[in-house]
Amino acid sequence: MTELAERSEHLDDALPLGPQSLVWRYFGDNRMFLIGPRPAVLQNMLAELGQGVLDHSVFFSDTAARVKRSLPPIFMTVYGSDDDNPGQQVRDFHTGIKGTMPDGARYHALDPETYFWAHATFVEQVLYFADTFVKRLSREEKEQIYAESKTWYRRYGVSDRPMPADYAEFEKYWDRMLDEIVVAHKTALYGVGYVTKGFPCPKGVSPAVWRLISPVFNPIAAFLTTGGLPPRARTLLGLPWSERQERRYQRFAALWRSRPVNWLWDHLPMRLRYNRYAQKGYAGA
Repeated sequence: MTELAERSEHLDDALPLGPQSLVWRYFGDNRMFLIGPRPAVLQNMLAELGQGVLDHSVFFSDTAARVKRSLPPIFMTVYGSDDDNPGQQVRDFHTGIKGTMPDGARYHALDPETYFWAHATFVEQVLYFADTFVKRLSREEKEQIYAESKTWYRRYGVSDRPMPADYAEFEKYWDRMLDEIVVAHKTALYGVGYVTKGFPCPKGVSPAVWRLISPVFNPIAAFLTTGGLPPRARTLLGLPWSERQERRYQRFAALWRSRPVNWLWDHLPMRLRYNRYAQKGYAGA
């Protein structure tokens, strides 16, 4: 197949990103913190990805630094244009992330199956966040988000061979990954350790101040983290969660989805509703 034909085929099976897209509407929304670290935890539950983070990242020594370094170019891959985005730079960051699994198998961050799983957790993040904390998405809206996400993934310049053809296939892919593939990798377990142990004092915060804040912060962080994970992930990671906690979580989510809260949010200034990458994208468009 010629390059021109491939490009035409891609245009036919995907939808564009931009101000009209649902991915733009939801991915940079500042309410996203309500889902906790869902995508990061799920990413690290793929053994090869978790091992790459363990071997090559500052995730354990300085979690905040890794987040600060990783998220901005991903946001700008979404909120950039087709011709001006850092997608291929994001891909190239992963060129040297390779090594050996404990069983002797080799891994590489740019293996298409591994790279797509990382992307899939961000796509599912958009779907989960919007459907849980903004509004119940219609089937058509979910299909639209997935079609837009295909444009997003192709900006990385990584093989899209593992990418499901449509949203129905993505649902099957997601269920299979959770039911059969992901594991309680050490990196993922570390990422949710504060649920039971408490969050460590962040850099730049006085230990004395943290002693005052942490009794309030830690239970909220544990609630959002555990509640924001799929039941299968909670089970694998050994995170405690009761039916009563689930009812509280669903009431909390319903409050955020309520008409008064959405009305209030929609009338806030753009700088409060969206992160700076989304703001830049909308302003440029």
